[in-house]
Amino acid sequence: MSEVKPIRLAPWFHPKVWGAHDLRPWFEENPEKIGEVRFPPPASLPILVKFLFTSEPLSVQVHPGDEQARADGKARGKHEMWHILRADPGAKIALGFREPVSRERLREAAESGEIGQLLEWFPVAAGQVYDVPPGTVHAIGPGVALCEIQQDSDVTFRLFDYGRGRELHLDQAMAAAVLERHPGPIAADRTPLVACPYFTVERITLTGARVFADEQAGDQLFVLLSGCGTLNKAPFAPGEVWLVPQGDSPLEWQPAGLAQLLRVYQSARIASGC
Repeated sequence: MSEVKPIRLAPWFHPKVWGAHDLRPWFEENPEKIGEVRFPPPASLPILVKFLFTSEPLSVQVHPGDEQARADGKARGKHEMWHILRADPGAKIALGFREPVSRERLREAAESGEIGQLLEWFPVAAGQVYDVPPGTVHAIGPGVALCEIQQDSDVTFRLFDYGRGRELHLDQAMAAAVLERHPGPIAADRTPLVACPYFTVERITLTGARVFADEQAGDQLFVLLSGCGTLNKAPFAPGEVWLVPQGDSPLEWQPAGLAQLLRVYQSARIASGC
């Protein structure tokens, strides 16, 4: 039996103009406005975990799929999902459109600044989960903390940025955008939460000691959303991401009360090389 030794990944803190100072309880307060806390993945697992904190709206943007990204010289596209951690009263996110639009109308609205009126804005609450496939035009409003699981890619096409002066990418965005409505939040009892061609995400609630056999092929990530305790006798806390290399010895979780985590691994089609 090969022993599994979980590895706590080091967070990288990225200041953003739209970020926040209060990152608790996942991280300490920061004198800078931190927008993203990233956990760079190993080469064997091209899945990026991020925690996002907003005090201002993010740009309206869209991510391409693999085919368009590679045609643009990038390694891969970007499929992502969001798990809402905290939301101020009235906080919203935008996904897709209130009704189908034409590309001509979308470009016109992006150039005029009216694009926000075309989008479908969803009120958010802690615990909600949203799948964000490539082509989904989206935005995140202020007052939101969320955990994002995504393909390890930074390819983003901005349509509107609230006059911040950053580059827009209207031609690429028009080619990538899906011009339909988005289905909204995922059912809370769905298992797994998300299973796309690139990653599978399960939500696990620990109420007492639990042992996991290494049932999945390849490496796994465990994202701690809440609660404390030990993993194979090493202490864990909220905001941590643990890499668990493939092996055949069990993972022993000992929560100190209630703990909630996300289990992330490559979907079978990718892990098997299909």
